[in-house]
Amino acid sequence: MKSPYLAVTSLLIVLGTVLAMAVYDLKAFQVPELARIVFFHLPAALLSTGYLMFATWQAFQVARSSELRHDHRMAAAMRLAFVLGVLTLVTGSLFSKVQWGAWWNWDPRQTSFLLVMLIVGAFFALRAAIPDEIKAARASAGYALAASLPILFLVFVYPRLPQVVSLHPDVVRQGSMDGAYWGVLLLILAGMLLLTARIYRLDVACSELEARWEDTNGKLDDSGRPAPTGVVRPVDVSGQGGPTSARP
Repeated sequence: MKSPYLAVTSLLIVLGTVLAMAVYDLKAFQVPELARIVFFHLPAALLSTGYLMFATWQAFQVARSSELRHDHRMAAAMRLAFVLGVLTLVTGSLFSKVQWGAWWNWDPRQTSFLLVMLIVGAFFALRAAIPDEIKAARASAGYALAASLPILFLVFVYPRLPQVVSLHPDVVRQGSMDGAYWGVLLLILAGMLLLTARIYRLDVACSELEARWEDTNGKLDDSGRPAPTGVVRPVDVSGQGGPTSARP
């Protein structure tokens, strides 16, 4: 990681965390001291949703071109979305315990986001079930595209339906956060975005390096050296393990 990038990312996260601890309690919350959890809960939820949308775009690219580089990007974005989604659920459960007295309250927002994470988890189960890389890429891309509609509904539509009653505070629509809180939140959001973007790039680079290694390893002959172009490799057809000849 380049030092300026690391320095800026670390500065944003550390400064944001210090300011989050120093900012005053938000009286709109039932437990004002716990209002600071929004500085980590909300960015995690926003970034998780953002990476899900980016993964959907990469899934479209896979379906259109069948290029594995888009598959690597799709899978990396899905992994980040899942990790950030789990962080969202964990911080949300902590908030639920303090505010509502239970780790899990089956609140519509809690439940809908849990369903989103189950959908994402099924994405990885599907990829693991198909050994062929090309087929796995196409199948998981199709799944990601099909899952984008229920994900959008569960994240943006269902929790805001008039008939859905939720205890979850909507700090954005209610306007319960002032400029100081928004400043700290955006600072931490920027730091988390830079950090996760770097992790995403490293994940994609590792996937592409692994793919190149497997491709190169598959082209090695029995002696461990690359097989010359245009040369047929020796194949034992006698069933006795004896050597056979190869013709150019």
